[in-house]
Amino acid sequence: MKATEVPEITGAFLFEPTPHTDERGSFCRTFDADVVRSAGLDPDAFVQDSLSRSVRGVLRGLHLRSGAGEAKLVRCSYGRIFDVVVDLRADSPTYLNRAFFELSDATQTTLYVPAGCAHGFQALTDPADVSYRIDRRHDPAEDVTIAFDDPDLAVPWPLPVSGTSARDRGAPGLAAFLKTREEGR
Repeated sequence: MKATEVPEITGAFLFEPTPHTDERGSFCRTFDADVVRSAGLDPDAFVQDSLSRSVRGVLRGLHLRSGAGEAKLVRCSYGRIFDVVVDLRADSPTYLNRAFFELSDATQTTLYVPAGCAHGFQALTDPADVSYRIDRRHDPAEDVTIAFDDPDLAVPWPLPVSGTSARDRGAPGLAAFLKTREEGR
């Protein structure tokens, strides 16, 4: 397994496993504390694992947490997804940058999303399972959502959106989020 920095988002990493394939199928390590540590991250900081299953075209995001934020490891364990990260850390050298990835069960690549970055994805297959390893217990009071179709972000979602949550459909745009955050300081 190797860790590769994501140039568009300071502090984001891709963890790419080394699959072993034979006549039975394949095997790969999807988490390695030593590799995570070598990227400057604390592997023991992760406290919760979650899984979502989505049908083709479903969009989830763009989500982040207020307060101390939330870092996460994201992997498509079954199917394929179009994954998006937006850097919303005002003090980051990559502030407001976006990065796009295709994550799939074929590669089992894991994306590390730093705290303070918005994250979302669209399922490209039916179904697509996404595994999350999160560094904070979930507190719904800290959930923040930004409109996935905000023209300022211009995310090139690859498929028509076949479904999303009411919260995602009603989310404010990036400008409204930034204004609210600035007023809260």
